[in-house]
Amino acid sequence: MSFGTISVVGLGYIGLPTAAVFASEKQKVIGVDVNPRTVDTINRGHIHIIEPDLDQVVARAVREGYLRAALTPEPADAFLIAVPTPFAEGHQPDLRYVRSAAESIAGVLKKGDLVILESTSPVGTTGQLAGWLAALRPDLVFPSQSGSPDVHVAYCPERVLPGKIMTELVNNDRVVGGMTERCAERACELYRLFLKGECVTTDDRTAEMCKLTENSFRDVNIAFANELSMICDEQQINVWQLIALANRHPRVNILQPGPGVGGHCIAVDPWFIVAQNPQQARLIRTAREVNDSKPQWVLNQVKQQLADCLNATGKRAADIRIACFGLAFKANIDDLRESPALDVVGMISDWHQGEVLVVEPHIDTVPAALAGKVTLTDSTNALQHADILVMLVDHQQFLHIDPTLLADRRRVDTRGIWG
Repeated sequence: MSFGTISVVGLGYIGLPTAAVFASEKQKVIGVDVNPRTVDTINRGHIHIIEPDLDQVVARAVREGYLRAALTPEPADAFLIAVPTPFAEGHQPDLRYVRSAAESIAGVLKKGDLVILESTSPVGTTGQLAGWLAALRPDLVFPSQSGSPDVHVAYCPERVLPGKIMTELVNNDRVVGGMTERCAERACELYRLFLKGECVTTDDRTAEMCKLTENSFRDVNIAFANELSMICDEQQINVWQLIALANRHPRVNILQPGPGVGGHCIAVDPWFIVAQNPQQARLIRTAREVNDSKPQWVLNQVKQQLADCLNATGKRAADIRIACFGLAFKANIDDLRESPALDVVGMISDWHQGEVLVVEPHIDTVPAALAGKVTLTDSTNALQHADILVMLVDHQQFLHIDPTLLADRRRVDTRGIWG
């Protein structure tokens, strides 16, 4: 059975690229988003996020009539749900956006349709989704009710790296978890419209846990590097030199430390495991706590630099400018979600009496949380006027700053790029 129309619900950092790659294969795609500005932007052939090559693919797909955006779902043959799954108070999973997406598509579902959840979710969410749909559409049979459903339901998480999404969407293997074997097969038929990587099938609960496992593994390894950086500071050892030396061991591969861990995946997903398995997930919880504590440690480093600066110059704190380089959660993107850099800048601006400059080349205005607290500027101005420099995100343009401009500056370098 072919797919005449594909609907992608949620046109963010994953949904829009996914819609675009389907449309690039001459598939009719309707993207759905609740934000009118997002819908209007896409329908004009433009994009609202920064991702290499995405703008060209979207412009061509819209121009050729294969992609359009809408505020509400329309009938289609396959529905992919790519909405946020944050956590609520106490790090408990918040599935309201998934449930809202289910409610929005329920009315247009028909026999033979395929529904795939792509949002990173706690184990059991796909089953909940099917249950919500079944309650809303008692005239249709879902996998939770029968092995031969009217509507197939599956789970397939994204596993792409921001900045390389358009390449990795096509080339990376996909883990597809179906509520039945036929559900998984049907989902693979859809992804093979563009997928060059392998489509590996399993059940929905295992696929859900696989995504959480992948990001928890990375979080634990980053936590080791971040903890090591704090230990090395105490021991007056250069952590980057130490890691380079340790990594010469054939079975050691320590990651690079930073100001914390950000993004909607690694900073969030491990908590889903902890929430469902609080007694067993001791290492995963500790890693999260280590990474969540790193921004405060960075703030303390800045405070020490300010104290030293005041003692050396005799200036007042109000006369000291601090320049922070980077707000995004990783290099060379505009995504600020769960960004530790954003947390650090927020804490500095709340504490420091003087001016706080921010250099973030991928945004035009500071987020609302920093409005009126910081000044967005460029590298040249920051380097010319700041007394203390704080490196938070190793954007490409920051790697080429003339070292002579840094020689006499007090610095806090969380990325190890300033020597």
